[in-house]
Amino acid sequence: MHLPDDDYDSDDYDGDLDEATPEALVWQLLLMINPGDEESALQQFADYREALAEAGGETDEPVWLIKDAIDWKAGYYVDWKDVESFIDSINELAARWNLRIDWGHDDPTDPEFLDGTDVPALMATAHDRLREHGYTLWTWNTGSDSHAGWIALRRDDEAMQVLSSALGIEARPGSDAF
Repeated sequence: MHLPDDDYDSDDYDGDLDEATPEALVWQLLLMINPGDEESALQQFADYREALAEAGGETDEPVWLIKDAIDWKAGYYVDWKDVESFIDSINELAARWNLRIDWGHDDPTDPEFLDGTDVPALMATAHDRLREHGYTLWTWNTGSDSHAGWIALRRDDEAMQVLSSALGIEARPGSDAF
């Protein structure tokens, strides 16, 4: 697979990202949300490029192609009221690093617990628990009632904000849901 030539060091954000190609920015995002797992990032990048080709080679909003490439592998996308799917997807994503989220209830599948919470509250809980282990839960503005995002290393927080902005993605930490 041919990777973008516009690589930049994830620890060095003093450069001008405006000169990076969208494809290079997507590649860097995939590396960030798949820390230590370049093979998964490569597969998701291939999926992204395939979707981009199907879209005619251009897109104004790459986040939607990224969403499809990473769903349940390195990202989540759930309906505003689907708390059960949110818990399942975050548990699946956290398991990549052998982490278990303490949702604040002995049984997070308990119907009473699920009925008494919502995705933004669960997102804040997951954000706080992941921060304890050096990760940050991110969310991006879907422009709808759905919630979407990914997890990256906490040390990349500033880089994630810069990179998301360069991609035209309105993203912020999951402690502050859209």
